[in-house]
Amino acid sequence: MQIIGLTGGIASGKSTVARMLRDLGAPVLDADLVARQVVQPSTPALADLVETFGREFLDASGQLDRKKLGAMVFADAEKRKALNAIVLPRVAEATAQKLAEWRKADVPIAIYEAALLVENNLHSGLDGLIVVELDDATQLKRLMARDNLSAEEGRARLAAQLPLEDKLAVADFVVNNGGDERTTRTQTERIWAQLQNGWKRP
Repeated sequence: MQIIGLTGGIASGKSTVARMLRDLGAPVLDADLVARQVVQPSTPALADLVETFGREFLDASGQLDRKKLGAMVFADAEKRKALNAIVLPRVAEATAQKLAEWRKADVPIAIYEAALLVENNLHSGLDGLIVVELDDATQLKRLMARDNLSAEEGRARLAAQLPLEDKLAVADFVVNNGGDERTTRTQTERIWAQLQNGWKRP
């Protein structure tokens, strides 16, 4: 089974491209969805987070308040490191389990959608990498609208990310998401066709 990574900057449109790939029949494993699942109430990961950061990061229903926790760890590298130490091993375990199921079912190509593939050097162990790109101004505008952030908060989030150039430097495929949805879909369809036609990383 070929595993193709899908990544890009925050609010660049990874989820849009992932949805389009699903529409084309691609099995897509969403690392963010896995990360949400491993911190559900009654999970060991959530218990560890509460022990480390306190109960104030739970909402009224006992769910993790991701926005509140996110605001704290974005401003503190040590706390971000502590969060990753708790969550990432569980995400890796759940991801490996799902990929093993697909291998057993003889799935030929799987897409692994994750924000930090390049930052964590996970892309080097994959069979290919799709990077979604977007110009800085549009990215900031979409991030502010999506997460209800001020321009200052949005810029801080973007500044905490690995520069897009670093991701593009290791990309096998690039989708520019700065145009309309049809243009993005055309690029995505072209990439999926190449993958199905036996593309291999040089």
